[in-house]
Parts: sequence; structure tokens; C-alpha cells
Amino acid sequence: MADSRRLHSPSTLPMQVRNMSFMLDRLGQDCAPMQYLRELTQNAIEGILQLPKPKGDVIWDADWNRYSLTDKYKLCVIDTGIGMTGEEMVTYINALSSSMNEQSETGNYGVGAKISAAPRNKAGVVYLSWKNGVGYMIHLWRDPDAGVYGLRQFEMPDGTYGHWAYIEDDIKPDAIRDHGTMVILLGNDIDVDTMQAPQGTPSPSRWVGRYLNTRYYRFPDGVTVKAREGWEFPRNDKDRNLLRTITGQKLYLDKHAVASGTTPLDDAVAHWWVLQNEDALTQNSGFLASSGHIAALYQDELYEMVTSRAGVARLQSFGVIFGHNRVVIYVEPKDGESRRLTSNTARTHLLINSEPLPWADWAAEFRAAMPDAIKQLMEEVARGASVSDHKQSIRERLKQIRDLFRISKYRPVSTGKLTIDENGLNVGGESRASEREAQAATSAKSGGGRGGRAGDVYALFLAAKGIPGEEIQVEADPEVRWVTVANGSRTPPDLEDRAAKYLPEENLVLANGDFRVFTDMIERWCKQYSHVPGARDVVQDVVREWFEQQLVETIIGVQALRNARQWSIQDMQTTWSEESLTAAVLPRYHIDIAVKRALGAKLGTLKDTLKDKGERAG
Repeated sequence: MADSRRLHSPSTLPMQVRNMSFMLDRLGQDCAPMQYLRELTQNAIEGILQLPKPKGDVIWDADWNRYSLTDKYKLCVIDTGIGMTGEEMVTYINALSSSMNEQSETGNYGVGAKISAAPRNKAGVVYLSWKNGVGYMIHLWRDPDAGVYGLRQFEMPDGTYGHWAYIEDDIKPDAIRDHGTMVILLGNDIDVDTMQAPQGTPSPSRWVGRYLNTRYYRFPDGVTVKAREGWEFPRNDKDRNLLRTITGQKLYLDKHAVASGTTPLDDAVAHWWVLQNEDALTQNSGFLASSGHIAALYQDELYEMVTSRAGVARLQSFGVIFGHNRVVIYVEPKDGESRRLTSNTARTHLLINSEPLPWADWAAEFRAAMPDAIKQLMEEVARGASVSDHKQSIRERLKQIRDLFRISKYRPVSTGKLTIDENGLNVGGESRASEREAQAATSAKSGGGRGGRAGDVYALFLAAKGIPGEEIQVEADPEVRWVTVANGSRTPPDLEDRAAKYLPEENLVLANGDFRVFTDMIERWCKQYSHVPGARDVVQDVVREWFEQQLVETIIGVQALRNARQWSIQDMQTTWSEESLTAAVLPRYHIDIAVKRALGAKLGTLKDTLKDKGERAG
């Protein structure tokens, strides 16, 4: 803890905050909309852990006292922790950076609940707390007249005034005996219903429980957390109006996994689970993250969790190409002297040495050490994906225009006449001699040395990027796999209403066999050849082959831009994004002509097949 003598040093005038309310509002903008649920839950847990025998309850509920008096629902959290006196609440709650616990970069800052809750509850955050059997109250609000945050003044029954007050036990929640705290969220208006989920929140009837389940990995031993569901139903309707226990993600994952384990990474540990193929994958999604997702794990809390399409993309970057709806990965970074692991002030992101988490590095390491259980799952699901057998025919057609793509690869050779990228894949290499000639020409045009042009004399000594090498010819065409919901190789929302996605680490294109552009073209030609038995399989194969060529051409065309001065890696990622690949297959005139010719060769021209049909009918 800080030395109190240094805090009061006569030689230094401590810095002050002139406009605390502005600072509080500004910090609150950095918080996620439901961050206050975590902050108040964590405060409640820490209150319980301070008990001589740490055991107690944290309950998110409606303030039933207020509802019975005003018919308004207000969200509250109740804990059976150590409690606070009125004076303690004034000290801890009415100071921005103040806490009952020791402040540290890895622990409690004393600001979380204030910056996340107060700006979203300008009408007030009311604290009722009991300690040693005595009840106290304070009301933190944003004064509508003065426009400042602080403690609202109470008029006492004896006519005096104060910023905390004693309270009677009549309003004490049933869970609290001699000690505990109740925090009531009034919202930005005294008439607003704070039990309602913020707009756009998933599972609005279970929003508190779902948020806490997906925020916490597990809770400390002895601490039980519950949240109210169905509060608008009658209190005696125990089937719908009930308190549901919140467990965090770990208990669910352990219970529903067919395999689990840990994979060591250079600076982290990856915890992984392969989930059972069961209805729970979707049926429990309203209460927790029940299907594939990925997150960071720190001090039994989950950060930066991504689900849905973003979760699929990150899992696939970790090498989980198929079966991603059944794989969960939590990466737990290692802390140490040279790796300072903290969260940001709003506790929305983890930081390593004040930098974002190295997800790309972790993904590469996990791909290289893929657990056997996940490999087996992917092989099982991949058997349903249609492996393209069009590669050779597409390659033969593209030979005619291969020079337009100029895709080459290089290998290091000490006597090589080319300068190559150390990554080994360098598009459109340039002779080292011609590079020097170009530099000389640039210098001559400038009327002086490159040192003056570049602004530093050492620019005269810049070395050509790369190492000596020679060109080798390779095939850089990506592999294509067709995935569909029907064969289990695609799970919505992955690729929903998108044509394809490209996974550069695998040089793999996943083409969505359910995409309407593809299925519409198949249906168009199935109708044309409806009189030919067995035509559908041939039509689907031909249509997919020509759209596949369109996708392959797009990818190798993008690869040809690699290392160009005007094309950054971010530009290339945009160009092979799902949306860009979808745009690439939208022009259909030339594909329709190609499909017509191919079907004519395989099934006969429409004119001939209709003639044959008429003759048979005659």
C-alpha cells in the first residue's frame, strides 16, 4: 500500500480533478453497456470474501419494496457480505478512486462500479447496508440542478441533515441478517424500469444471468450467485418467476464436453473443450455461451469473448476449420516481471505491457499444436464437406492466362541473382542489378544523392530488402471445399448469405453450397433439363465448378498483389473478405454461358434432348 507520509509530502502539491463529473461521464463512455453488472457483482463477492468464514450469496433481483410502494421495477443486487457503515459508504462510494480493498493494477481500482453504473443511473444508485445489525443508507446521484455527481442530502426525522442515514429493518432483504448490502439502480429517470434489458441485448428475459455467466469462468468457493427471471409473473408462480443460479462457463463446459484439455503456448495456456453434439448447443444459448466460442481468461473472468460470426472467424484462425460450433478455447496469458498483465480501467480488455493481446501469435501456435480430439472432430465433420474434384480442370483452363497472375515463389540461394522476401512467397521478383539501376536513375532525377532526398545521409546505404535467391514455379491455387447445413459442414451463422470465405493460413476456400446465387443457378438449369433423368447431380457439379473457378481466380488475383507498394495486408484482407468473394460471384452472364456449354457436352443440348423426348413420346 502507498506510504501515507508520501501522500502528504509538503514538497509536492497533489494534482486535483477540477471537473469530476465530466471525468466520470467520460470514463463511463469507455465501459460496455452492461459492465456495471460485473462491477457490482465483484464488489459483492469481495464483501463476502472479507468475512471471517467467506461464505455467502449474491442475488440480482427486483427491489420488491419499491415495487410494492410505487409499482415500478428497479434492478438491485443484494449480498450477504461484511457490509458498511454510513461513514464508510461516504468514504468509499463518494470518492472516484476509493475502495474497501487494496488498490493495485491487477486488483481493485475503486472506480469500476462508479464509472460504469453512475452515468447510466443519473437518478441515483442507492446503497442500503447493514453492519453489526445496524442499517445505513446513501444515495449517489447526478444533481439535476448543479450537474454534479455526489451524495444526495437527507432530511432526518429530527430535522437535521446529512449525507447518510440510519434505516429501519423493515426494508431489509430476506437474505440479509446482521450484515450485507443492497444496491438499487434507479436509471436515468425515476420512472424508468431498470429490470428491462438494454435495447438489443440477447435473451432479454435472462439478460443478467447470461451476461454474468459469459463474463465469469467460475465463482470463488463458498459464493453463490443468483439472478431473477420472470419478475413480471406473479410472485407465487415459482416455475416462471424464479431465482436461477449463475455458475460461470466452466461448470457447463465440463459437464457437456466429450473431450477437454490444455495446450501450452509460448506465453499462455489454451484451455479447450470439444462439446457433445446435442440440442444443448442451441437450447442453452439464452442463458450462457453454449456452443463454439473463444475468449481470454484472467483471474477466473472472461475477456474479449467472441461468438457468432466473429467467433467462427477467430476459431478458424486457430485452425478449427470444421466443427467450430462444438469447440471452445479460452487462452490464459502468463503473467511475469517482463510481461505485465492487466486489464484496462473499464475492465473490458486485457493488456500485456499495455498492448492488446497477441491473438494472431496464439492462433499460429495453437494451429501448430492442434489437440488430437479437435483434429478428430474436424475430420469427422469434414467428411461431409464436398472436396472439390474440379482442381485439375480449372488449373488446365487457367494455364492459358497464368502469365497474367505472375505468381512465383522463391528459394534462398547464396549465388541467386534475385532479392527475395524471407517469408519465401514474393510476387513478381526483381533482379538485384535492375533494382540498383532503378535506384541510380531515381538519384539522378532528384539532382542529388538519395540521402538528401530521404532526409538522412544513411539512406545512401539502404540494403535491398530480403536475401539472395532464385525463382521456382509453384501452384498457388487454393483448395476449395463446399460446405452446407444439410451435410453438417456449415453451422449458421457462419457464411450466412455469403458466397465463400478464404482462410489464408490454410490456403483454403470454403464455398457456401447454400448461397442463393449458387442454388438459383442450379435450379435454373435443373428446370431446363427436368426431362433428363438424374440431371440434378450433373447440373450441381457443373455449376459449382464454374463458380469455383471464379473464386479461385479471385484469390490468386489477390495474391498477385502481395508486396505491392500500394497494397497493405489490410487491403488484401479486405479484398478476400466474405463480402468481396460474394461480390466476385455476382456477375453471372459468362458463367451461365459456360454452364450451358458444359451441360450440352455432358447431357446434350436442350434442342437435341427435347427432340429425343418428343420422338420417344411419339
